[in-house]
Amino acid sequence: MKDTGTGPAPERLAAVKGMNDVLPADAAYWERVEAAIGALARAYGYSQIRTPIVEFTRLFRRGIGAVTDIVEKEMYSFRDALNGEELSLRPECTASVVRAAIEHNLLYDGPKRLWYAGPMFRHEKPQLGRSRQFHQFGVEALGFAGPDVDAEVILMGARLWDDLGLGHVRLEINSIGEAPERARHRADLIAYLEAHQEGLDEDARRRLYSNPLRILDTKNPAMQEIADGAPRLVDYLGDESRGHFEALQVLLRDSGIGFSVNPRLVRGLDYYNRTVFEWISSGLGSQGTICGGGRYDALMALMGGKSAPACGFAIGLERVIALLHQEAPLAPGESCDVYLVHQGAAAGRLALRVAEGLRSAGLDVVLHCSPDGQGSSFKSQMKRADSSGAPFAVILGDEEVAAGCASVKALREAAPASQGPQQRVALDQLSDYLVGQLVGTGDFEE
Repeated sequence: MKDTGTGPAPERLAAVKGMNDVLPADAAYWERVEAAIGALARAYGYSQIRTPIVEFTRLFRRGIGAVTDIVEKEMYSFRDALNGEELSLRPECTASVVRAAIEHNLLYDGPKRLWYAGPMFRHEKPQLGRSRQFHQFGVEALGFAGPDVDAEVILMGARLWDDLGLGHVRLEINSIGEAPERARHRADLIAYLEAHQEGLDEDARRRLYSNPLRILDTKNPAMQEIADGAPRLVDYLGDESRGHFEALQVLLRDSGIGFSVNPRLVRGLDYYNRTVFEWISSGLGSQGTICGGGRYDALMALMGGKSAPACGFAIGLERVIALLHQEAPLAPGESCDVYLVHQGAAAGRLALRVAEGLRSAGLDVVLHCSPDGQGSSFKSQMKRADSSGAPFAVILGDEEVAAGCASVKALREAAPASQGPQQRVALDQLSDYLVGQLVGTGDFEE
């Protein structure tokens, strides 16, 4: 039967809630951040590692902890219909990096400094700086036991904020000691919280026996007095843990890094020990933590590998980009070096070859293409050239084709022209001419 076109309109599809597109206007911020983190990692001698987005669910249950919010409520987990395996989209990357280090025996010849960047997935309420598909940049220093590496990863964060032009970021640090020290504190903390159970909110009651340490990091104003009066973990630290923490503070002071010790600071994942830290911005409200990390010396052995100390951090890139919009917005950028305008059939055929020749010389070129396929007036093409941000328009018409040249028009005051705003340049000299002009403006890197 012939389709009359009178049926129902196709469903208009949208992205999954909390999984957001990065549109061209925002992509420049992502490129800026990605360039900065790549340069940062190179400066500190960190090598990139890329792990799969999908892992066995048991990896995260073992590595993150079965009673954490991530594993209990937030993981995207599913059964593979083809073979019945329990799989999950990664909610964080440290467990994956450690799994890869064990599987491929990366520490066979000594410690490793590794970094990663990519998407993570958690099912939580989308809000400013928090989405269900989000992106993290992280570093993992595997095989280093001393406080010097703790200081190094903290300094990396400080340098990144400086490189990106972000101020109003403060550092909080704490030590959560070793497992036996936490066990003694845990017993006293549970007894204290039981005595104040009427003042606990629903979330705290749920965590009372499974993860009581997280209650101390509550954001509920009604529970602040209870949290302030709770036994402090720092008072349960042994000599080694205390010495490690004090040495870290000396190194940070020597490096000129300001910080505050927050005895209630903990991290939400079970694998941390000793040093924990957060970089916090005042510009994002309740989602102010833009970087969190610390030491996780027991994780390698917990995941079946040879015991090895480790330290690292993870930075939420959406939160960093939200801060960049506030504190260091980008000026409208140039999309290209040259916008190529053409009129006439012969000029249209020549324009493709000219554009390719300019690109071979290292120039970024946008070739005008008619939106309706019927050609565009010279006036409309020049309007698009002006709005492109390009310093120059290269113009090809019947006269230029006949003469074997192109007209070059300066579109901005900053773009010099040797003899006026528009020049005719032989086609075999066009690339050299434009490169010379752009080098003069600082818009071209040789």
